Amino acid sequence: MKADIHPNYREVVFQDLNADFAFLTRSTMNSKETITWEDGNEYPLIKVEVSSQSHPFYTGKQNLTKKAGQVDKFNKRYGRK
Repeated sequence: MKADIHPNYREVVFQDLNADFAFLTRSTMNSKETITWEDGNEYPLIKVEVSSQSHPFYTGKQNLTKKAGQVDKFNKRYGRK
């Protein structure tokens, strides 16, 4: 492999601003902010708006629209006569 062409892959803390939830993972993202994690080490901090703790699909709060009558409505309006 060529030297100095790959981004720095390191441990980073992602913090969900909506759910007050943070998790430690590895990433190539850069950040000027840092946070002291539970293990006492300091890691770069990446703030995100949505994570698995706040996304409606994962929390079970997703609203599914009812489309059952959509086909009948379409056929009634544009269907064969």
